Parts: sequence; C-alpha cells; structure tokens
Amino acid sequence: MRSREAFAKINLGLVVGPVRPDGKHEVVTLLQRIGLADTIEVEPTAPELGIAVEGYEDTIVRSALAVFGEMTGDERGWHVRIDKRIPVAAGLGGGSADAAVALRLANEISEQPLPEQRLHEIAAGLGADVPFFLRVGAQLATGDGSDLASVTIPHDVPVVLVIPRDEAKQSTGAVYARFDDDGGTVGFDERRSVLLSALDRVESATDLASLPGNDLASSTLAVDLQELGAFRADVSGAGPAVYGLFEEEEAARDAARVLDSKGRTWLTRTVTGA
Repeated sequence: MRSREAFAKINLGLVVGPVRPDGKHEVVTLLQRIGLADTIEVEPTAPELGIAVEGYEDTIVRSALAVFGEMTGDERGWHVRIDKRIPVAAGLGGGSADAAVALRLANEISEQPLPEQRLHEIAAGLGADVPFFLRVGAQLATGDGSDLASVTIPHDVPVVLVIPRDEAKQSTGAVYARFDDDGGTVGFDERRSVLLSALDRVESATDLASLPGNDLASSTLAVDLQELGAFRADVSGAGPAVYGLFEEEEAARDAARVLDSKGRTWLTRTVTGA
C-alpha cells in the first residue's frame, strides 16, 4: 500500500470568459495549494474485487483508476482509502486532488506506468482542476483550466480559510449560468490582461494583493478578513470557501478566532505540494 497527502487549492484570482466550442468557459486563474489535505492510500487487489473506495465515496477517484486500467491494460483491482479533511463542494478542489493523487500512486505501483503526458490526458478528461494536482508548485491555468504553466510566487504564507455557516452550496453549473446571465463575460480580455500583468510584477507575497478578484463569486467574509489584516481575501473557485492571506501567523490566528462564530475556520499556509 502507498499513501500520500492530497492538498486543497485556492484560486488567486479567477477571470472567466466566454463559452468555448467544447461547452466549457475560458478561464485564467492562478492555482495555489494550501496545507489542508486529505490522505489517500492505494493498494492493488485481485481483479475480481474491482475498485473499492473506503472512507469517502468519491466517484472521480473510481473513474480515474478505471481509465488508468483501460490505458495501461492493467486489469487488477484497487482498494483506496480516503481520510477526508478537505470540505466537500467548497471550491477547494478536494475531489480533484484525491483523484490526481490516486492516479499518481497507481502509476507508481503499476508494472506498466504511463508517461506524464498520458497521465495529464487522463486527468484533463476527469475535470479541469485535476491536472493541476499532478504538478508541483503554483500554476497559471488557462484554456478550460487544464492548460498549465508553472509560475514562481512566494509560498509558506499564512492562510485563514473560512466556510460560512448555513450557506447552501450552489452547483458550479448554476454559478456559471448566473455569471453568463449577468453578462459577466464582457471585458474578459481586459481582465485577463490585468491578471497577467499583475502576476508578472509579483515579487513579494503582498504583491499578490494586486491580482484581480474572483469573477464568479464574492463574500462579505472577504471584507471581514481584510479588516482583520489580510492583505488579500477572496472566494476560492465557485465557493463558498473564502481565504485570507496574512503577513504574520499571529494576525492570521487572531482572525481565525474572531471569524469562528461566522463559519468553520482553518489556519494553514500555502505549500508547494512537493
């Protein structure tokens, strides 16, 4: 059996454009891991046992291993155990992270491992975020979100993560539909240019404050985090999770304590995912 942590992600800026010919939206976003993580254990089993997922029934993990078996011709079964810590359906990419790590572990175990490009193809077919979790470090995601370019930005930055209490999670599809109905795609080229220009100027952690905000979602909790000292605060992905980046861990800890009454909070840091 092999095990590895599957880290959550946050979106440092999310610019959304028109619908592509494949039905997905054009996006530009900076993806960064944080220290909140699931633990994934993968073990090969007899073929007749199929693919069993224990701890959290994540169908994307099952799909990842099924496609992996088809591509490699490896007919063995797989047993996966997920120690789930990343909140589900929160905009933090937990399911995608689990699938990518399960795929990576299966490839390490397999007698017929796939090259990186084939793993990327499997990951892209599962979801736009999945390829990111096969890479190390922050990535600029473009296209449908699966076209990645490594970027160097400061890491080990204190992060306060908040999921508001009693706020129903909208489906990602519903969030995008509202964005389209509100004419959100107007000005995409300009917003994309702003994000790319701001990213080029990032030298210190606080320079991340100049990245544009999330096109899809906003939250009053981001305002609360800024008032409590965050130099950048925003919604991650389609939400509802909100993050705040801080210069000092003590200030981040104080902010997490204050906001505990408004939602579930975590104090963590940005990580490379190595």
